[in-house]
Amino acid sequence: MKKILLAAVLFIATSATIQAQLLQIGVKAGVNFASQTGDAFPEQNFDKEGITSFHAGLVAEIKLLDRFSVQPELLYSTQGATYKNVDQEFKNELGYISIPVMAKFYLTDSFSLEVGPQASFLVSEKNDFDVEDGETFEFGLNAGLGYKITKNFFVQGRYGLGLTEASKNADVKNSTVQLSAGFMF
Repeated sequence: MKKILLAAVLFIATSATIQAQLLQIGVKAGVNFASQTGDAFPEQNFDKEGITSFHAGLVAEIKLLDRFSVQPELLYSTQGATYKNVDQEFKNELGYISIPVMAKFYLTDSFSLEVGPQASFLVSEKNDFDVEDGETFEFGLNAGLGYKITKNFFVQGRYGLGLTEASKNADVKNSTVQLSAGFMF
């Protein structure tokens, strides 16, 4: 009986250790340098400028092979642009719940190349004008680099390009550069 109990304890301890090596969960946050591609006002002469905003949320890393992992995330991210002409200026800021799923290819033990799709759901829209015309769903692609500073701390740089329209009434798509820092538990 003691041998069976000892074997069960060793099996549970080994399983927990293997699970800890295969799955890590953490948090990340950072800055967005966002803009919108396309022409929101083709009949008017507006200059478009990017906005600086933020993103924050949860991240997991699932190790599948020695140098390959999948990294799903759940983020709140703000994107948009500022539009200016001679008479007026307004800012269009869109808040999304974003779900990127990144394939991570480790080039070294610490340095990774990341690429993957992203689905985003519009949850807030702040405009300096009275129009609420943001599309409620956006699909995009991301590519970037990651670096593990320690086993727990990491930094990432990523470019995200929206493939679907961000507005019901304008031909614009979101474009975002993200710089992040995070901690894995």
